Amino acid sequence: MKKVVNFLTVTGFMFFGAIQSTFAQEETKTFTQELKQRFIEGDPKFMGIVLVALILGLAIVIERIIYLNMATTNTKKLVAKIDDALSSGGVEAAKEVCRNTKGPVASIFYQGLERADEGLDAAEKAVVGYGGVQMGLLEKNVSWISLFIALAPMLGFMGTVIGMIQSFDSIAVANDISPAVVATGIKIALLTTVFGLIVAIILQIFYNYIISKIDSIVNNMENASITLIDLLAKYKK
Repeated sequence: MKKVVNFLTVTGFMFFGAIQSTFAQEETKTFTQELKQRFIEGDPKFMGIVLVALILGLAIVIERIIYLNMATTNTKKLVAKIDDALSSGGVEAAKEVCRNTKGPVASIFYQGLERADEGLDAAEKAVVGYGGVQMGLLEKNVSWISLFIALAPMLGFMGTVIGMIQSFDSIAVANDISPAVVATGIKIALLTTVFGLIVAIILQIFYNYIISKIDSIVNNMENASITLIDLLAKYKK
Protein backbone atom coordinates (compact mmCIF):
# COMPACT_ATOMS: atom_id res chain seq x y z
CA MET A 1 0.00 0.00 0.00
CA LYS A 2 2.78 2.46 0.93
CA LYS A 3 4.67 1.70 -2.27
CA VAL A 4 1.56 2.37 -4.36
CA VAL A 5 0.90 5.66 -2.57
CA ASN A 6 4.52 6.79 -2.97
CA PHE A 7 4.54 5.89 -6.66
CA LEU A 8 1.31 7.76 -7.43
CA THR A 9 2.42 10.74 -5.35
CA VAL A 10 5.67 11.04 -7.32
CA THR A 11 3.71 10.64 -10.55
CA GLY A 12 1.35 13.41 -9.50
CA PHE A 13 4.18 15.85 -8.78
CA MET A 14 5.81 14.94 -12.11
CA PHE A 15 2.49 15.67 -13.80
CA PHE A 16 2.27 18.99 -11.97
CA GLY A 17 5.80 19.86 -13.15
CA ALA A 18 4.88 18.96 -16.70
CA ILE A 19 1.95 21.37 -16.48
CA GLN A 20 4.26 24.25 -15.59
CA SER A 21 6.86 23.41 -18.25
CA THR A 22 4.35 23.15 -21.11
CA PHE A 23 2.13 26.08 -20.25
CA ALA A 24 4.42 28.57 -22.05
CA GLN A 25 4.52 26.56 -25.29
CA GLU A 26 2.43 27.97 -28.13
CA GLU A 27 1.15 25.17 -30.36
CA THR A 28 -2.05 23.44 -31.36
CA LYS A 29 -3.79 22.42 -28.17
CA THR A 30 -4.59 18.78 -27.54
CA PHE A 31 -6.98 17.59 -24.85
CA THR A 32 -4.07 17.09 -22.43
CA GLN A 33 -2.66 20.55 -23.10
CA GLU A 34 -6.08 22.10 -22.66
CA LEU A 35 -6.46 20.26 -19.35
CA LYS A 36 -3.06 21.50 -18.19
CA GLN A 37 -3.90 25.08 -19.10
CA ARG A 38 -7.24 24.96 -17.32
CA PHE A 39 -5.53 23.47 -14.28
CA ILE A 40 -3.18 26.44 -14.06
CA GLU A 41 -5.93 28.96 -14.76
CA GLY A 42 -7.78 27.56 -11.76
CA ASP A 43 -4.82 28.48 -9.49
CA PRO A 44 -2.35 25.54 -9.17
CA LYS A 45 -1.87 26.16 -5.45
CA PHE A 46 -5.51 25.42 -4.71
CA MET A 47 -6.11 22.95 -7.54
CA GLY A 48 -3.07 21.02 -6.34
CA ILE A 49 -4.91 20.12 -3.12
CA VAL A 50 -7.73 18.58 -5.17
CA LEU A 51 -5.13 16.77 -7.29
CA VAL A 52 -3.57 15.29 -4.14
CA ALA A 53 -7.03 14.03 -3.10
CA LEU A 54 -7.34 12.36 -6.51
CA ILE A 55 -3.88 10.76 -6.28
CA LEU A 56 -4.42 9.41 -2.77
CA GLY A 57 -7.91 8.20 -3.65
CA LEU A 58 -6.65 6.38 -6.75
CA ALA A 59 -3.80 4.85 -4.74
CA ILE A 60 -6.31 3.27 -2.36
CA VAL A 61 -8.55 2.27 -5.27
CA ILE A 62 -5.71 0.42 -7.03
CA GLU A 63 -4.64 -1.31 -3.82
CA ARG A 64 -8.21 -2.44 -3.08
CA ILE A 65 -8.87 -3.68 -6.62
CA ILE A 66 -5.66 -5.73 -6.59
CA TYR A 67 -6.48 -7.16 -3.16
CA LEU A 68 -10.08 -8.01 -4.05
CA ASN A 69 -9.09 -9.68 -7.31
CA MET A 70 -6.56 -11.79 -5.41
CA ALA A 71 -9.25 -12.60 -2.82
CA THR A 72 -11.68 -13.87 -5.45
CA THR A 73 -11.95 -17.67 -5.34
CA ASN A 74 -13.84 -20.22 -7.42
CA THR A 75 -15.95 -21.42 -4.50
CA LYS A 76 -17.68 -24.21 -6.42
CA LYS A 77 -14.34 -25.74 -7.35
CA LEU A 78 -13.04 -25.33 -3.78
CA VAL A 79 -16.15 -26.92 -2.27
CA ALA A 80 -15.81 -29.86 -4.65
CA LYS A 81 -12.18 -30.34 -3.61
CA ILE A 82 -13.12 -30.17 0.08
CA ASP A 83 -15.89 -32.72 -0.45
CA ASP A 84 -13.49 -35.13 -2.19
CA ALA A 85 -10.83 -34.58 0.48
CA LEU A 86 -13.26 -35.26 3.33
CA SER A 87 -14.44 -38.43 1.63
CA SER A 88 -10.97 -39.76 0.86
CA GLY A 89 -8.66 -38.41 3.56
CA GLY A 90 -10.83 -36.85 6.24
CA VAL A 91 -10.44 -33.46 7.91
CA GLU A 92 -6.64 -33.32 7.61
CA ALA A 93 -6.82 -33.78 3.83
CA ALA A 94 -9.44 -31.05 3.61
CA LYS A 95 -7.26 -28.72 5.69
CA GLU A 96 -4.36 -29.37 3.31
CA VAL A 97 -6.56 -28.29 0.40
CA CYS A 98 -7.34 -25.03 2.25
CA ARG A 99 -3.64 -24.40 2.93
CA ASN A 100 -2.90 -24.66 -0.78
CA THR A 101 -5.72 -22.32 -1.79
CA LYS A 102 -5.56 -18.52 -1.58
CA GLY A 103 -8.44 -16.27 -0.60
CA PRO A 104 -10.73 -15.58 2.36
CA VAL A 105 -13.05 -18.50 1.62
CA ALA A 106 -10.22 -21.03 2.00
CA SER A 107 -9.11 -19.30 5.22
CA ILE A 108 -12.64 -19.51 6.64
CA PHE A 109 -12.88 -23.17 5.65
CA TYR A 110 -9.60 -23.87 7.41
CA GLN A 111 -10.81 -22.28 10.65
CA GLY A 112 -14.01 -24.32 10.51
CA LEU A 113 -12.12 -27.55 9.85
CA GLU A 114 -9.79 -26.78 12.77
CA ARG A 115 -12.81 -26.94 15.11
CA ALA A 116 -14.51 -29.83 13.36
CA ASP A 117 -13.42 -32.30 16.06
CA GLU A 118 -15.21 -30.19 18.70
CA GLY A 119 -18.57 -30.56 16.96
CA LEU A 120 -20.63 -28.76 14.34
CA ASP A 121 -21.57 -25.90 16.68
CA ALA A 122 -17.91 -25.10 17.37
CA ALA A 123 -17.08 -25.30 13.67
CA GLU A 124 -19.98 -23.00 12.79
CA LYS A 125 -18.95 -20.44 15.42
CA ALA A 126 -15.37 -20.49 14.10
CA VAL A 127 -16.63 -19.95 10.54
CA VAL A 128 -18.88 -17.05 11.56
CA GLY A 129 -16.23 -15.41 13.73
CA TYR A 130 -13.43 -15.65 11.19
CA GLY A 131 -15.85 -14.60 8.46
CA GLY A 132 -16.22 -11.27 10.27
CA VAL A 133 -12.45 -10.88 10.36
CA GLN A 134 -12.16 -11.53 6.62
CA MET A 135 -14.99 -9.11 5.90
CA GLY A 136 -13.12 -6.40 7.81
CA LEU A 137 -10.02 -7.06 5.69
CA LEU A 138 -12.07 -6.76 2.50
CA GLU A 139 -13.48 -3.38 3.60
CA LYS A 140 -10.14 -2.03 4.81
CA ASN A 141 -9.41 1.58 3.68
CA VAL A 142 -12.68 1.78 1.69
CA SER A 143 -13.92 4.52 4.01
CA TRP A 144 -10.97 6.68 2.90
CA ILE A 145 -12.23 6.54 -0.69
CA SER A 146 -15.64 7.83 0.41
CA LEU A 147 -13.84 10.59 2.34
CA PHE A 148 -12.01 11.78 -0.78
CA ILE A 149 -15.26 11.57 -2.77
CA ALA A 150 -16.87 13.98 -0.30
CA LEU A 151 -13.76 16.12 0.13
CA ALA A 152 -13.04 16.82 -3.55
CA PRO A 153 -16.25 18.75 -4.38
CA MET A 154 -16.04 20.52 -1.01
CA LEU A 155 -12.58 21.77 -1.95
CA GLY A 156 -13.98 22.77 -5.34
CA PHE A 157 -16.78 24.75 -3.71
CA MET A 158 -14.24 26.37 -1.41
CA GLY A 159 -12.35 27.45 -4.52
CA THR A 160 -15.60 28.88 -5.83
CA VAL A 161 -16.04 30.99 -2.71
CA ILE A 162 -12.41 32.13 -2.83
CA GLY A 163 -12.77 33.05 -6.51
CA MET A 164 -15.89 35.10 -5.83
CA ILE A 165 -14.14 36.87 -2.95
CA GLN A 166 -11.29 37.77 -5.32
CA SER A 167 -13.85 39.10 -7.80
CA PHE A 168 -15.40 41.38 -5.19
CA ASP A 169 -11.93 42.49 -4.08
CA SER A 170 -11.15 43.42 -7.68
CA ILE A 171 -14.39 45.38 -7.91
CA ALA A 172 -13.55 47.23 -4.72
CA VAL A 173 -10.04 48.10 -5.93
CA ALA A 174 -11.10 49.15 -9.45
CA ASN A 175 -14.37 50.72 -8.30
CA ASP A 176 -15.87 49.16 -11.40
CA ILE A 177 -18.06 46.11 -12.09
CA SER A 178 -17.07 45.55 -15.71
CA PRO A 179 -16.63 41.92 -16.88
CA ALA A 180 -12.88 42.35 -17.28
CA VAL A 181 -12.51 43.14 -13.59
CA VAL A 182 -14.32 40.07 -12.30
CA ALA A 183 -13.50 37.59 -15.07
CA THR A 184 -10.37 36.14 -13.42
CA GLY A 185 -12.01 35.47 -10.08
CA ILE A 186 -15.10 33.93 -11.65
CA LYS A 187 -12.94 31.70 -13.88
CA ILE A 188 -11.05 30.40 -10.84
CA ALA A 189 -14.36 29.79 -9.07
CA LEU A 190 -15.81 27.76 -11.92
CA LEU A 191 -12.64 25.78 -12.73
CA THR A 192 -12.06 24.67 -9.14
CA THR A 193 -15.67 23.52 -8.90
CA VAL A 194 -15.46 21.56 -12.15
CA PHE A 195 -12.16 19.94 -11.19
CA GLY A 196 -13.48 18.95 -7.76
CA LEU A 197 -16.60 17.40 -9.30
CA ILE A 198 -14.53 15.49 -11.88
CA VAL A 199 -12.35 14.01 -9.12
CA ALA A 200 -15.43 13.01 -7.13
CA ILE A 201 -17.05 11.38 -10.19
CA ILE A 202 -13.92 9.36 -11.01
CA LEU A 203 -13.54 8.09 -7.45
CA GLN A 204 -17.27 7.41 -7.13
CA ILE A 205 -17.20 5.07 -10.15
CA PHE A 206 -14.31 3.07 -8.67
CA TYR A 207 -15.93 3.13 -5.22
CA ASN A 208 -19.13 1.57 -6.53
CA TYR A 209 -17.13 -1.11 -8.35
CA ILE A 210 -15.20 -1.94 -5.16
CA ILE A 211 -18.38 -2.11 -3.07
CA SER A 212 -20.05 -4.43 -5.58
CA LYS A 213 -16.91 -6.61 -5.63
CA ILE A 214 -16.89 -6.82 -1.83
CA ASP A 215 -20.60 -7.72 -1.78
CA SER A 216 -19.99 -10.48 -4.32
CA ILE A 217 -17.11 -11.96 -2.30
CA VAL A 218 -19.08 -11.73 0.96
CA ASN A 219 -22.06 -13.51 -0.61
CA ASN A 220 -19.77 -16.27 -1.85
CA MET A 221 -18.23 -16.53 1.61
CA GLU A 222 -21.63 -16.89 3.27
CA ASN A 223 -22.91 -19.47 0.78
CA ALA A 224 -19.68 -21.45 0.94
CA SER A 225 -19.71 -21.39 4.75
CA ILE A 226 -23.20 -22.93 4.83
CA THR A 227 -22.05 -25.57 2.36
CA LEU A 228 -19.01 -26.39 4.53
CA ILE A 229 -21.21 -27.02 7.59
CA ASP A 230 -23.40 -29.29 5.47
CA LEU A 231 -20.33 -31.21 4.29
CA LEU A 232 -19.08 -31.62 7.86
CA ALA A 233 -22.50 -32.84 8.94
CA LYS A 234 -22.48 -35.41 6.13
CA TYR A 235 -18.92 -36.43 7.01
CA LYS A 236 -19.80 -36.90 10.71
CA LYS A 237 -22.58 -39.38 9.90
